[in-house]
Amino acid sequence: MDAQGRGRADDIDPADQWVLNPETGEYELRLGPSAPQSAVPGPRAAVPAGTAPARGRRAAPATPGRESPGRRTSGRGTSGRGTPDRETSSPETPGRDVPGRGAPGRQVPPPRRRRGAPEEPLPGRRGRRPVKKTSKARKALLWTGGTMAFVLVAAAGGAYLYIEHLNGNIQSVADDGASTGGFQKDKAINILVIGTDKRTGSGNEGYGDAGSVGHADTTILLHVSKDRTNATALSIPRDLIVDVPDCPTQQADGSQKIIPGTAGVRFNTSLGQDGRTPSCTVRTVTELTGVTPDNFMVADFNAVKTLTTAVGGVDVCLAKDIKDPDSHLDLKKGTQHISGETALAFVRTRHAVGLGGDLSRITLQQQFLSALMRKLKSNDTLTSPSKMIKLAEAGTKALTVDSNLDSINKLKDLGLELGKLNTKNLTFTTVPVIDNPAEKVKATVVVNPSSAPQVFSMIRKDVSFTEVKAQKKKEAAAVAARLKGTKAPASQVRVRIMNGGAVAGSAQETLNWLQLDEGVEKSENAGNAPEELARTTLEYAPDQADQARRLADIMGLSGSAMKPGKSVTNSQGLPAMTLTLGKDFEGAGVSLTTPTKAPEGIRKSTADKVECAE
Repeated sequence: MDAQGRGRADDIDPADQWVLNPETGEYELRLGPSAPQSAVPGPRAAVPAGTAPARGRRAAPATPGRESPGRRTSGRGTSGRGTPDRETSSPETPGRDVPGRGAPGRQVPPPRRRRGAPEEPLPGRRGRRPVKKTSKARKALLWTGGTMAFVLVAAAGGAYLYIEHLNGNIQSVADDGASTGGFQKDKAINILVIGTDKRTGSGNEGYGDAGSVGHADTTILLHVSKDRTNATALSIPRDLIVDVPDCPTQQADGSQKIIPGTAGVRFNTSLGQDGRTPSCTVRTVTELTGVTPDNFMVADFNAVKTLTTAVGGVDVCLAKDIKDPDSHLDLKKGTQHISGETALAFVRTRHAVGLGGDLSRITLQQQFLSALMRKLKSNDTLTSPSKMIKLAEAGTKALTVDSNLDSINKLKDLGLELGKLNTKNLTFTTVPVIDNPAEKVKATVVVNPSSAPQVFSMIRKDVSFTEVKAQKKKEAAAVAARLKGTKAPASQVRVRIMNGGAVAGSAQETLNWLQLDEGVEKSENAGNAPEELARTTLEYAPDQADQARRLADIMGLSGSAMKPGKSVTNSQGLPAMTLTLGKDFEGAGVSLTTPTKAPEGIRKSTADKVECAE
């Protein structure tokens, strides 16, 4: 730098080139002391740093089964009077109009400065450098995923300062109606990330199966809690035996084709086999876990190499020397710094670790992803726009996403949601499995029936695999106390049953079960609830607490499902409780108790811990 601290033109910090436009209230890129301000470059007008646009030109700114009372007949429930079940759907919430700048002739007041934003510069003076906060840029790059799609959320989301031209890097494919339609900011998030074994690009001839169409070699279901305090990354073994359902698939010419499903096949055949697209893998995961992903991402071998190179490599720990001629990995015991080809060899090796199978490789991949996220979190250069661009370029070029996540703005929004997490509350685990009992030579695995259902239930019901400090112990104790006390006999329980989001016919099914099997004879089907609920609830008056405890015991309701309130009048004019079956209802007689911790014996780790591969 010179004596006045200005520095040479080619040493300008990119952050210095962003100044506040008082007309829009947004930061814009100023590429030189005399150049006009310009908006973030779009996909056709990317301006390299340090190159001023033509004087006087401005870049275009970026554009911002329910039921009525009765029994089910021919697939629809009917009331005792023959009234068919009422089917309802929730209307879409209309978007809000964006206010304009005012009618002609009206004086438009200057835009108010947003809280925490720097003051606008005085005329003729260069604006102050924007404060480099970590609440967005750094947090947005905190998260990574898949081996390698898992990391691309953070890479793409973190570089949102510049980014319109990166849209051209992103490839997307149709989700074919297999997902929920896209993540929402006020709900839990489920992202399916898939790493394929397809050989694309130069230097990948030694990896994967020759001529592979790209199977689901590595698959992780990332669940992020609604309150963003915790997350679970569930690895799905490629050799897990599953049923692949029929897959409606959009063809290259825009037509639709249903690819027939197959039963009792390896999970990895849910992609690539018989022309299956990622939406088939999404449907298979839903069939397996009961969780419908909001979005999916796919990446191949190149993603591992380019992303690790972009971040400058990661540190991994080995408990022993590893030399695997199949993956080309040759590393000594202890901490090793890996990137590029070596990183790819690390996540692909299996014969030299553990029992030498796919489950051992999954453990290695989870350790690698934890190391990568720790590197991103500790790397202070991620607040530098130039470093973020390098990472975002690598990430978006290696990424294929579903059609609901096909722009950098959407990836940015997702990245900011994921950035709210703390790595110590991200748990890596694997679908609990056992050896396939049908095989003499063990080559595949099947779901462990004693522990896998609990793991799937925890994800569906948004239960953390780690102990989150934000949970209030006093509140939890008060909720649990609702289950303690005397219980009325089943014959004295008086309840109205409503369908608040369960499948059509659920209220009648529950009524039959309660009356015929459980002795709750003073019960009745009250039809549809006025609104849908995510979870089943039981509302009761204080003098009905003993009845509520009995019904909770019969149905397996947790204390949080019990809602002290008021009674309602049933069809006989007598006070009754109200049981509303929510979307979590899985059938009459199926317990609704939400598990509070992971089952014993499953292996899990958190992203903040350093573990050594064995």
